[in-house]
Amino acid sequence: MARDEELHVLSALDSAKTQWYHFTAVVVAGMGFFTDAYDLFCISIVTKLLGRIYYHVEGASKPGTLPPNISAAVNGVALCGTFFGQLFFGWLGDKLGRKRVYGITLMLMVICSIASGLSFGKDPKSVITTLCFFRFWLGFGIGGDYPLSAAIMSEYSNKRTRGAFIAAVFAMQGFGILAGGFVGIVVSAAFKAAFKSSPYSTDPLGSTVPQADYVWRIILMLGALPAALTYYWRRKMPETARYTALIAKDAKQVAADMSKVLQVQIVVEQEKVERLGQDRNRSFGLFSKEFVMRHGLHLLGTAATWFLVDVAYYSQNLFQKDIFSAIGWIPPAQSMNALEEVYRIARAQSLIALCGTVPGYWFTVFLIDHLGRFVIQLMGFAFMTIFMFALAIPYHHWISKENNIGFVVMYAFTFFFANFGPNSTTFVVPAEIFPARLRSTCHGISAAAGKAGAIAGAFGFLYAAQSQDRTKTDAGYPPGIGVKNSLIVLGVINLVGMLFTLLVPEPKGRSLEEISGENDGGDHDKEAAETQGVHDHTGSSSSRTLPLPLVVETKALQT
Repeated sequence: MARDEELHVLSALDSAKTQWYHFTAVVVAGMGFFTDAYDLFCISIVTKLLGRIYYHVEGASKPGTLPPNISAAVNGVALCGTFFGQLFFGWLGDKLGRKRVYGITLMLMVICSIASGLSFGKDPKSVITTLCFFRFWLGFGIGGDYPLSAAIMSEYSNKRTRGAFIAAVFAMQGFGILAGGFVGIVVSAAFKAAFKSSPYSTDPLGSTVPQADYVWRIILMLGALPAALTYYWRRKMPETARYTALIAKDAKQVAADMSKVLQVQIVVEQEKVERLGQDRNRSFGLFSKEFVMRHGLHLLGTAATWFLVDVAYYSQNLFQKDIFSAIGWIPPAQSMNALEEVYRIARAQSLIALCGTVPGYWFTVFLIDHLGRFVIQLMGFAFMTIFMFALAIPYHHWISKENNIGFVVMYAFTFFFANFGPNSTTFVVPAEIFPARLRSTCHGISAAAGKAGAIAGAFGFLYAAQSQDRTKTDAGYPPGIGVKNSLIVLGVINLVGMLFTLLVPEPKGRSLEEISGENDGGDHDKEAAETQGVHDHTGSSSSRTLPLPLVVETKALQT
């Protein structure tokens, strides 16, 4: 497509100054991610409590714990649901529109958060079965939020600050994790003050008061609150201009919607919209040869880097309580009652979120449109590799009591550079580099690859982190490779992530149509294939690499 064919409404969005609607979109979309993070990570606060309540063994020297298969299911079932939700709602967002399915995902989260806390029955089998059932569908709704929120925010943003706005939506995850820890602290402290009990070593049965069964239910159910509060505002958001114009091809509707959003008069460009719909450059599908040649390596890069960072990220986040126990920061389970253990785990999670997770997200928000996505992602993977090895190689030094604080500081830095790095950028980039009609689908595929990595990390770490000494493993687990060797494996995974980052282009400062090649005309399959994986990632306006059709056009203008 020639440049004079570009729609005025899209140019207006790209060049718009930062306005109130940008911040409204960040908050409305971001509260979904706040809820996502709360729901996905609060389960790590209550899993040991579930073991004490439902798997107590009379006469055992240690409190009850979830059997390996049950623990894997409880921790991982929401991730499985998220995987399928990302694929399904990503595809649906391109077929029906971002807004139309946006409310469905939110209602799923609200209903299933409440239902998770109301898991039926008193015997372990019925409670855990219903808990896993509802957490799967909770994850399914959470999965839909990834591609839809990313596509909506990228398509609403101007090109100058687009990265910061998309990253800000994702950064709400940090506050969600922090909120999960805070709620765990408050609820457990309140119940601990109201219902006194002795440590397990003194009174095994009495250390878990009957009222403790309410604690995990309340923590899980409160995840419904922020999602419910934003439902009305999600329904009021207009469909994005790029979906309405480029996919639905309704010039009148997009002019009406964006005139209200931008508060300027937008001209109806129906003829131009219809011509764009007939452009071959805007019609190839996901499984076409042209897509593979233009974007195949890009999709491989976004999916592989998201997979690799999530292996490392989720294995740490979901099981950080085990690492804290290993270094002595959380006392032995038998020295605490059930509510004290919940309190200690929630406090540890809150500290890591406050010191490492939340700052990392917002460093990305403030710097992504200055440094660029590529630099931040490569730097993040590099520092995660360094800190993982720094923790793992002298591991026995860190687990001595006088060095515990140093271990926690180093551990927090791995989270900081995950979030000021690939955990944020892998969310941002897929929302920018693919064509509008495939944007939600490709983001969903990339995100689903990430959740496959999360599942591998979550399930694998349960077994891998077990002690090599059979007498020191948790009940029901075979010997593993230990925490030290697990950290070495994660360091290697981060190193591989640096290599796959080289496949990801730099979208900084360019319009979505320019990045995806939708502004190009003609048949450039061969040339696109030749240059697809080769990029200059400096991010400067003079030296950034364009898709070849744009390079060809630029040279023609110069001559």
